[in-house]
Amino acid sequence: MKELDLLKKDWKKNSDSFAQISETEIYKMIHKKSSSIVKWILIISILEISLSTFSNLFINTDEVLQKANHPEILIIVEFLTYFNYVVAFIFVLLFYKNYKTISTTIATKSLMSSILRTRKTVQYYVWYNLAMIVVSSILSFFIVYLYNPDMEFLRDKLAASGKAMFLTCGILILVIAGFFGLFWCFYRLVYGILLRRLYANYKELKKIDF
Repeated sequence: MKELDLLKKDWKKNSDSFAQISETEIYKMIHKKSSSIVKWILIISILEISLSTFSNLFINTDEVLQKANHPEILIIVEFLTYFNYVVAFIFVLLFYKNYKTISTTIATKSLMSSILRTRKTVQYYVWYNLAMIVVSSILSFFIVYLYNPDMEFLRDKLAASGKAMFLTCGILILVIAGFFGLFWCFYRLVYGILLRRLYANYKELKKIDF
């Protein structure tokens, strides 16, 4: 720590052009890398939402909902669907705003603040998606189990056997945990790598801005 402090003091005292150029070039490089990372975050989020929307076209839930014959269930499903699209669109706008801010930022402190804000936005986005996976899984199970006439035999069987009910709940929890873990690994791999690189840039900027 003492050696680092001495190095920082020497760097501050040194006013020759080489040191100034080096600091400027380092900032430019970090600025470019940070802008590129946030751009990829924006692109990946758009691709993810587009893929999710495209895949929903091939999943026919109308038949199950019609069999349920409960209009309130249809309203809840439609509300959650549109709500999810609105929230996803808001996150995309925030990612775009962060990208434009970082791309045009000149001051070191402003860039550092933008990097931290971007990391926090991505973290909120990831946790929101994971929460929606859990909610959607639970809701889908109860719609199929409670309101689908084709499941009446299974409902009667489970109602008559506490052990079967316990086993079914255990399987449901495992399935939800499996989906949660799968998507958590995906987000950890994709967004985690980008966020770690972005935070590494932040730490480099802290070294410059002493």
